[in-house]
Amino acid sequence: MKLVRYGPIGQEKPGLIDKSGQLRDLSDHVKDLTGEAYAPASLAKLAGLDAAKLPAVDGKPRLGAPVIGISKFVAIGLNYVDHAKETGAQIPTEPIFFLKANTALSGPNDAVEKPRDSIKLDWEVEIAAIIGTRAKYVSEADALNHVAGYCICNDVSERNFQLERLGQWTKGKSHDTFGPLGPWLVTKDEIPNPQKLDMWLTVNGETRQKGSTKTMIFGVAHLVWYCSQFMVLEPGDVIITGTPPGVALGMKPEPKFLKAGDVVKLGIAGLGEQTQKVVRFKM
Repeated sequence: MKLVRYGPIGQEKPGLIDKSGQLRDLSDHVKDLTGEAYAPASLAKLAGLDAAKLPAVDGKPRLGAPVIGISKFVAIGLNYVDHAKETGAQIPTEPIFFLKANTALSGPNDAVEKPRDSIKLDWEVEIAAIIGTRAKYVSEADALNHVAGYCICNDVSERNFQLERLGQWTKGKSHDTFGPLGPWLVTKDEIPNPQKLDMWLTVNGETRQKGSTKTMIFGVAHLVWYCSQFMVLEPGDVIITGTPPGVALGMKPEPKFLKAGDVVKLGIAGLGEQTQKVVRFKM
């Protein structure tokens, strides 16, 4: 299934995309796509519905992040060898993870705000795993059984805040709109191997990133296992898994960071596409 939340900000409704690409309303069957909605029993109930009998939604409404009310937004850093090299970082011997603020979550096609005092705004196409079953001290062999599905995330980053303003990476990763998620969550039965997906990103039509999840240093199963050794993962929690090379920070001889008016497009095979326009921060 492809599950979505659609409608104006703060008024989103649950829905699904049927096999013909038609958006269908799920409001009569689930209140919203919270973590509880992604539990195995709930997903099985939704999968058993006859999509053709669900109300069709006209037009092309805004899409929101496909999960709401999460307990944590976990991010993995430097998880592709070439990306680590382009940024001048050492290749990690175990996963580097940090937390993005939950308030960074936004719709897949919502505008990205350029924060006040931002001078090094960057992009990162990443595959996100959404937890469906509580995970604590899970085994790596069982880790993917705790995943409900996958979607795209742009791990928007302000590199000056992240790397030059001291402290943890979180401050450069957490501004509002720094976590566009979606366009939909694809349940894991449609993505049997998350380590064989091509991914790409363009800025103003020019290719910046082109890679594959097969080149991850640590695969999704390893990351779910690893994170569960340090914190409990609750249904709905988001884990974004790192980005391939091609970010602005690694460009030679001169980085081309994002500015207001730029348009970023990104996609992952089987998971859809996103488009964001960069806008100046406004109070």
